[in-house]
Amino acid sequence: MPYATPTLSALRQQVAQDIAANLPGGDGMLRFSNLGVMAAAQAAMAYGHYDYISFVARQATPYTATGEFLQGWGALKGVFIKPATAASGSATFPGQIGQPLPAGTLVNRGDGQQYTVTGGGVVSLAGTVTVPITAIADPAGLVGAAGNSPAGTLLSLAQSVPGIQAAGSAATALTGGADLEGDEPYRARVLSAFQSTPQGGAQNDYITWATAVPGVSRAWCAPSGFGPGTVVVYVMLDGAESANGGFPVGSNGVSQFDLGPGGVPRGVVATGDQLIVANAIAPLQPVTALVYVVAPISNSVPFTIKGVPVASQAAVSLAIAGVFFQYGQPGGSIPLQLIWSAIATVSGVSDFIVVSPSGADITSPTGYLPVLGPITWQ
Repeated sequence: MPYATPTLSALRQQVAQDIAANLPGGDGMLRFSNLGVMAAAQAAMAYGHYDYISFVARQATPYTATGEFLQGWGALKGVFIKPATAASGSATFPGQIGQPLPAGTLVNRGDGQQYTVTGGGVVSLAGTVTVPITAIADPAGLVGAAGNSPAGTLLSLAQSVPGIQAAGSAATALTGGADLEGDEPYRARVLSAFQSTPQGGAQNDYITWATAVPGVSRAWCAPSGFGPGTVVVYVMLDGAESANGGFPVGSNGVSQFDLGPGGVPRGVVATGDQLIVANAIAPLQPVTALVYVVAPISNSVPFTIKGVPVASQAAVSLAIAGVFFQYGQPGGSIPLQLIWSAIATVSGVSDFIVVSPSGADITSPTGYLPVLGPITWQ
């Protein structure tokens, strides 16, 4: 049974009663008496002590610890908070043929977000130059997702460059930006590390290694996914790749450091997000395992729902999406009963029917991750 911390009012009353009991004729309840002031001050100090002890108790276990104390618990298991990462991609600017756009040039987005050109380029015969750009890091190291932008986003040069027009656009989606990991997702990884002892290559180990990569929010492991001796790790970057529905941007494959005889990679080398994850797993994986990092394929599941008021439809959509996020996995199934239960909890929904999909489960083929498709309201 939890300890009930006394309120400040209860402490004041207790001190006043103690004064009255031990000092005949002294009334500790009088507002402006010396005894009343002393009673209020002592009660406030005692309340502060209770509050501090409560704080210490919360930090005494990773289940309730916060901030640096939670990070201290994580460090005991080698689980560290994911830092913020900057978005990157490429931008295109028109200009005069042969004119250079040097590295280090600053690029602005309409809302003030700045990027820097990381590799110079020269205007081609097509009259444009395409250069790689990276979002300028937040000085405090807290924010990175703000730099993500879809392809086609309007950009402009922050300073004039001879022969280059100021107005340009994102040639590719600017992706990979992620904020500093919050306490709750970090706590989930810390608790998982305490609950799951590393086995040197068990399924949970691959999930732990993958989700430790900045930007990776979910991961699944499929033993022998591409045949004996292989391990397939599916990853999602729900925040860093929100412009792509959370699906990784890159190609599937193995780490560039997973080398076989002659120093040649043992499989097709991944690119983009998949390569970042594969390279992070490579020094941790068993030497005999051939690890492929793979992006799940979207399995859009449409719905037809009857009886939901218009005012509640947006909330119902979020509830269904939450079920897909929590229970969906590549090649897995989601009991339809979970969908019904989630809809039933939405305020304003009293009577409804999920017309389709029907049956017991929502199943996905191997490698396909179920996501919420369009909803037809009846």
